[in-house]
Amino acid sequence: MPASILRKHRSSAAPGHPAPFLNWQDGSTLRWIDRPEEVDAAFSRGEPLVGVAVIALALNHADADAILPRVGKALEAENPEVRRQGVIALAHVARLHRTVDRRSLDLLRGCPRGNEADDDLWSFVAHRRLPWWLWQHHFTERLAWLFRDRSTSGRRTASTT
Repeated sequence: MPASILRKHRSSAAPGHPAPFLNWQDGSTLRWIDRPEEVDAAFSRGEPLVGVAVIALALNHADADAILPRVGKALEAENPEVRRQGVIALAHVARLHRTVDRRSLDLLRGCPRGNEADDDLWSFVAHRRLPWWLWQHHFTERLAWLFRDRSTSGRRTASTT
């Protein structure tokens, strides 16, 4: 296989690592990515599966400050699939690290509401750190749910008597 497809995984921190090579052709080993520089190199090469690598980095790396710039790069990608994967990676960062940066929030604002990151940010990051538009989305959603629930329970009560 060409060297551009199979890149040697140089993680000295994990002897016996389950993925000695990163297979960029089919993505079968990308779930083991834990080094930000591997994701940076994938962006530089224009790898089609770079969004998968960003998700893996979000799941495998311990430092949110190292992950979030790559998430931001995915969120501003031209490819809609990479942007979608950036949203998923941001959701993982929120859930696992309970943090977010301003750049990711600014980029997320341009995405459709109700995505994975909206919900995980609201659930796992301190609300005081979240922007007004995310508050507005969640309060509107909760109010709609509350009114829907009340009108449904009122109909059930009336029909059972």
